[in-house]
Amino acid sequence: MKKRILVVEDDAHLADGLRINLELEGYEPVLANSAEEGLGYWRRGGIDLILLDVMLPGMDGFAFCRRIREAGDRVPVLFLTARGRDDDRIQGLETGGDDYISKPFNLRELLARIKGIFRREEWRSETPAPRSLAIGDSIVDLAGLTVENPRGSFTLKEKEAMILRVLFEKAGEAVPRRTILDRVWGYDAYPTTRTVDNFILNLRKIVEKDPARPRHIKTVHGVGYRLLT
Repeated sequence: MKKRILVVEDDAHLADGLRINLELEGYEPVLANSAEEGLGYWRRGGIDLILLDVMLPGMDGFAFCRRIREAGDRVPVLFLTARGRDDDRIQGLETGGDDYISKPFNLRELLARIKGIFRREEWRSETPAPRSLAIGDSIVDLAGLTVENPRGSFTLKEKEAMILRVLFEKAGEAVPRRTILDRVWGYDAYPTTRTVDNFILNLRKIVEKDPARPRHIKTVHGVGYRLLT
């Protein structure tokens, strides 16, 4: 069955070009020229991935993404935007997006990222995940996206839970940042590792008694991170 990709893009010329190339790659594209129209297609279901412009008339792409995440839908979202600053990129990913590509973009790179996201989704569906993890004095509920420890109850972002899952699978071993990017964000050519570092900082605030001197999520300089349970 063809993967259905919802393209939410108000630039009709760009949207049509995407439609043609996605069809050539064997996908089934669905076009929407506003967030409101896109939400209508999303509510009907059957969407495997969303290509989402940020600067849309009316509701912007970040608000669109936030809306579907609040509804509990984990469908992959890849932002397309002319806003290429790191802060915008990080905001998009922290809003719940899976990837972010700046306009004008290289078509081959975009298609590679789409394939990478679908590869990640296959890994998630084929690799059984434990329901919960014990890290120090914390109990992590991967499905419920929560952490309980003596310091309180915390809610995890989906990406934070996925990072813990990747580190837990290799507990005691150094896991390269690129491996984390590939597993969590879905492709192996991400331009910066800053996103991973920011997520690790947040995770340490949750699972470490003293985030400034972490005992469980250790930095392996020049490589990535090691989880010590």
